Amino acid sequence: MPTVNTVTGPVDTKDLGFTLMHEHIIVHSPGVKENFPVFDRAAEADAAAQKLKDAAQRGVKTLVDLTVADWRDIPFVKDVVKRSGNALNVIVATGIYWEVPHYFSAQSGRSIEFIADLFAGDITNGIMDTGVKAGIIKCATDEPGVTPDVERILRASAKAHRKTGVPISTHTHPKSEVGLKQQDVFDSEGVDLSRVVIGHSGDTEDTGYLKKLCDRGSFIGMDRFGIDIFLPTANRVATIAKMCGMGYAGQMVLSHDAACHFAWAEPALMKNVVPNWHFNHIPDDVLPALRAAGVSDEMITQMTVDNPRRVFERQGAY
Repeated sequence: MPTVNTVTGPVDTKDLGFTLMHEHIIVHSPGVKENFPVFDRAAEADAAAQKLKDAAQRGVKTLVDLTVADWRDIPFVKDVVKRSGNALNVIVATGIYWEVPHYFSAQSGRSIEFIADLFAGDITNGIMDTGVKAGIIKCATDEPGVTPDVERILRASAKAHRKTGVPISTHTHPKSEVGLKQQDVFDSEGVDLSRVVIGHSGDTEDTGYLKKLCDRGSFIGMDRFGIDIFLPTANRVATIAKMCGMGYAGQMVLSHDAACHFAWAEPALMKNVVPNWHFNHIPDDVLPALRAAGVSDEMITQMTVDNPRRVFERQGAY
């Protein structure tokens, strides 16, 4: 079987098991914790390690950390995985968010090929001096759409994907249907759309839009469980059940887009506004709700085990 890069080294794709396909170990504003005394590194690493262990106790075996290069802290992630006793396989990403740093803008004079080579280097050579190789490419398009700078990152992601063969996973804004525009860019770069996960698709109940994404071959990420302020869990479950009934269980993956440490809001505020936004919500609450909605155990296994494995086992540059 093929292998996938994880924080602790290559893992056979058949051993990925129950996989959360769109999560984060740490989300912080770039440069803040490096320049201000706002982060207790050891305490946060211990807390994050416990969250990995809690998920593992619920049957989760692999977590895909889609934190992009302009946010990530790979030494911290390595420390968390070690402190957890390697409780989960953790796959990390390369790529850039939709708020594109000036360094990568068109005005910088740096080419799309230059950016693609940086992404590919994270996959083939490793991320800086950490010894960790990325196993997936993350890119993002939000409500502003495919701006010129975002398009550069999408195209660089496509080129790095074609050079390395690792999959692409995205951030989208479903209400503006930008997932279709991402597919257009990837298609124009020669990407096999069946090797792409269009993320945050679970933020909409528009199964017509979701069907369009799937019919072009992509997987869709039903991956923001717990963010009820965007769409309540019951609505997300009903949408998945409907898509399963339409024959698309083989193209959905599940997750939360949660983080062990999320610095964009105070913890007390997070607990009040999104109390279920954590790695345990799917195994504890969502899977029983899916079963109650008529989704079979076979379909649940497809979405949590088989589909993630398929995302990573199709490899090879082209």
